[in-house]
Amino acid sequence: MRYAKITDRVAGLGSDKWAVHMEGKQRRAAGDKVIFLSIGEPDLPPPVAILDVAAKSMKAGRTKYSGGNGEAQLLDALSAHYTKQTGRAIAPEQFLFLPGTQTALAVAFLSILELGDEVILFDPYYATYEAVVSAPGGVPVPVKLDPDRGFHPDLALLEKAITKKTRAILLNSPSNPTGAVFTETEIKGISALAVKHDLWIVSDEVYATLIHAGGKFYSPFFEPELEERVIVCSSISKTHALPGFRCGWIAASADFCAKVIPVSETLLFGSPQFLQDATAFALSHEFAETKLMQALYVARARALIDGLGGSNRVFAHMPEGGMFVMVDVRKTGLSGEAFAFRLLREKGVVTMPGESFGDAGAGHLRVALTVDEAQIAEAARRIAELAAGIT
Repeated sequence: MRYAKITDRVAGLGSDKWAVHMEGKQRRAAGDKVIFLSIGEPDLPPPVAILDVAAKSMKAGRTKYSGGNGEAQLLDALSAHYTKQTGRAIAPEQFLFLPGTQTALAVAFLSILELGDEVILFDPYYATYEAVVSAPGGVPVPVKLDPDRGFHPDLALLEKAITKKTRAILLNSPSNPTGAVFTETEIKGISALAVKHDLWIVSDEVYATLIHAGGKFYSPFFEPELEERVIVCSSISKTHALPGFRCGWIAASADFCAKVIPVSETLLFGSPQFLQDATAFALSHEFAETKLMQALYVARARALIDGLGGSNRVFAHMPEGGMFVMVDVRKTGLSGEAFAFRLLREKGVVTMPGESFGDAGAGHLRVALTVDEAQIAEAARRIAELAAGIT
């Protein structure tokens, strides 16, 4: 039988990147005791009040079909949330509700790319970015971030990568996997290049509220003159520890949303009403659970870095945001992948190789801060121990 070319374009861009994680699951199923630091799935429970709203809404009959772009209550909550965040009026018509940030990214690129269009990715980048760009026929163009500069962008390298085929720049700040938070100056510099070359900016902001150490989040969507070219993709998966709810959205111009809603409806015609009610509640309230989660990510990152402190072969810097730390293992002489497999097989710690996130991640491990401080400290001890024994 014949298959569409999309199946070839995305071949190898999915589960192949998770080989260490999958072997870790197999070893755990066989009875091995392993510490999992590979998946960015919050280990803490979500706010109980949000679950109560979802349950009450279901019992009240909010299980019917809904509109393709979202229920009025949810769109109003998103409007209020982004009006407060940006400092200007953001209308309910400027949103599309979708099942998670991943689907929002897919809809965004399906809507702006033609076959052969190039999209600039800051490398390292999240493992699925190549696929969401390649699926509609786009060409990912990595621009390397220097680990010795904290994985912050070099605008000269960015402009050098722009060609006549470039259609968009994909941002992710705070970053998965690096933990870097791009500064306001950096975001404005990137935005200026987008204006100069008439490019879209697709901004993955799923970690926007997870900013550490007094840092500041800045989005190109904050600038009113950029509204026509910025597509924000986000969700409550990480911020409210609800990845299984699949509650995400696009924030963009009203014109973009009106044009794109038929595209989004080909993938999902209306998200569950009760999940939209829960999302509206989540966006409209503050929760002790989310504040605790934020504090614990910082404490866990510190435990990891302190645990590596005695090593002269592996090290890490405190992340500026998000829920990941990049551990530099280059001085061991091993690739991130080789080190990760040895760490799993010899020390029982499951991480993600930096190479799963692009060439600039080579020689690193991505560590998810999703276990308690004691386990994080033990994992750090084992990472340093393995590194010390490599000749």
